[in-house]
Amino acid sequence: MTYTINRLISDAAIDDVDARTRKALADHGFGVLTEIDVKATMKKKIDVDMPAYRILGACNPKMAYRAIGIEPRVGAMLPCSVILREVESGVEVSAIDPVASMQAIENSELTAVAGEVRDLLAKAVDAI
Repeated sequence: MTYTINRLISDAAIDDVDARTRKALADHGFGVLTEIDVKATMKKKIDVDMPAYRILGACNPKMAYRAIGIEPRVGAMLPCSVILREVESGVEVSAIDPVASMQAIENSELTAVAGEVRDLLAKAVDAI
């Protein structure tokens, strides 16, 4: 099973794709709660160079509230991660597939909510 929703943005700079991603997420009800610049962290912590790689922690508050109401410990699996990584032909955007990530929890009601979140994330990725 695929665990991410992917899109390649050809011939684009990561800062441009970052701005477009944040807008698309916001347009679909998500906010970015966390941001990790993996490239900068790896350079600082272990002195290695790597292509640009960012992790955005995205959350749709209404969907998160519903999920927590169904399964209170699901917060350990939130927020939804969206990565931006520099590749040879542009920037690849990959969002977690919430259905895949929630397979560890056997709860059909939660799986239904995860499906709704997956649909929203797929629409956001398509809109970038």
